[in-house]
Amino acid sequence: MTTQPPAEPPAASSAEPESTALDWLVRQRGGGFGAADEAALQAWLAADEAHGKAFARWQRDWDALDALPAEGVRSLRKKLARDKAAARASSPRRAWWQQLSALVPQAVVAAAVLLVCCGGYLAWSHWQQPVFVQSFATARGKQLDVDLPDATHLWLDTATRAEVVFHRQRRELRLPEGQAVLQVKADPSRPFDVWAGPLRITVVGTRFSVRHTPGIPGNDKVRVAVEEGRVRVAGNGAAVELRGGQQIASDAAGRLGAVSPVPAAGIAPWRDSRVSFDNASLAQALAEFERYGPANLIVRDPAVAALRVTGTFDPRRLDNFSRALPQVLPVRLREHDGVTEIVSAK
Repeated sequence: MTTQPPAEPPAASSAEPESTALDWLVRQRGGGFGAADEAALQAWLAADEAHGKAFARWQRDWDALDALPAEGVRSLRKKLARDKAAARASSPRRAWWQQLSALVPQAVVAAAVLLVCCGGYLAWSHWQQPVFVQSFATARGKQLDVDLPDATHLWLDTATRAEVVFHRQRRELRLPEGQAVLQVKADPSRPFDVWAGPLRITVVGTRFSVRHTPGIPGNDKVRVAVEEGRVRVAGNGAAVELRGGQQIASDAAGRLGAVSPVPAAGIAPWRDSRVSFDNASLAQALAEFERYGPANLIVRDPAVAALRVTGTFDPRRLDNFSRALPQVLPVRLREHDGVTEIVSAK
């Protein structure tokens, strides 16, 4: 998409994160965004977690509008031009897209920025109406296999929510929580985007997994692992292409970590009723087991909770895990009140 920057791009400020995030996005996508600008943007994103979330929301709206056709653009352009003029007249010192953001929904503001400020020509016509919409959810301890209308196959792990929306020119899946594996049917005319927290994962045809479990301590990162094919993972201000056998994780603000190999257990051991840990804390392991059902294992001592665990286990057979613990860690098991507490062996 060809864009033109605003005549006087607004600088970042301590204003409402949504408004400032939009200012930054317009400047970044408008061109002429130098190294100093990028450094200032990253500093603003790092200053507050809310900044990264607001910036990611605007990125999603902007990117979603890229795929829209040009039908009906004239009527939309006239309407947005009138709104722009009215916003300037009511408060000439304030950026027009900030004025407009108080009057119309966020997606329409993004369209206005693209159309009037950045020179994009987009239409809100029947082409934007979904042709398929479906939500899926799995209960604790349950999993689900789904065949989508485009022949894409979807596996959902326990405690997972997924929202699928297909348009005529694009396919989308949002993963608010949980883990999923996708075998995406190739269709170059309709890319498949997965939104998980602050990340956008774009594919044409591949098999990959996504994990987004913001409520699990120590496992609140967004993780993407590719079994075959290629995917593009975009976060805040950066994007990488993953190939089969590679994985990556981001923090809550969308900052990407280093690319690493997929572990020997594969991209989704949970499909075989397994959970795999690689130097995870004992507390993290217990929190992961709890996703699949009551573990009846507790740890109160912070030093014991911090002990490291490596291995692959069946979350439905925790008796095996419990028996192995005293053999590999300096702990013992103490039964009381219907639960088993893991305590120091000293």
